[in-house]
Amino acid sequence: MKSRLLNARSQNKTYAIILDLGDDPLQRLQEFAEIEKLAASSFTAVGAFSDAVLGWFDWTRKDYKRIPLDQQVEVLSLLGDITLDNGKRKVHAHVVLGDSEGRAHGGHLLSAHVRPTLEIFLQESPDELRRAFDPRSRISLIQPEK
Repeated sequence: MKSRLLNARSQNKTYAIILDLGDDPLQRLQEFAEIEKLAASSFTAVGAFSDAVLGWFDWTRKDYKRIPLDQQVEVLSLLGDITLDNGKRKVHAHVVLGDSEGRAHGGHLLSAHVRPTLEIFLQESPDELRRAFDPRSRISLIQPEK
């Protein structure tokens, strides 16, 4: 993983983060969030994965249906945020992937491996956002109030 701060003079920092072959994007973003002490950030990315597991939230089960993609795919769009959840940094990402037939697959990104690269642009906010457990959905949701 390589990174560069693009606008050091701004209160809202922007980073370019470039992931390498085999990197786990969620793990690398988590590591970056810990190092930089991120508490309210958003990111976008493009690149490719050798494989991925997507998630579709099943409201009835209150759990994610796992959708494995065991093939080379293009990252057409990767969007997400980094917030605080019980004092710990949490990466939340959704992705649209394109396969060799031009079909799109999308959902919550549960896991993936980069091949050959992933180019992430991350915007940091000077404030923080916190998540709290929501009993109806049984997941932690952003609470916009301070």
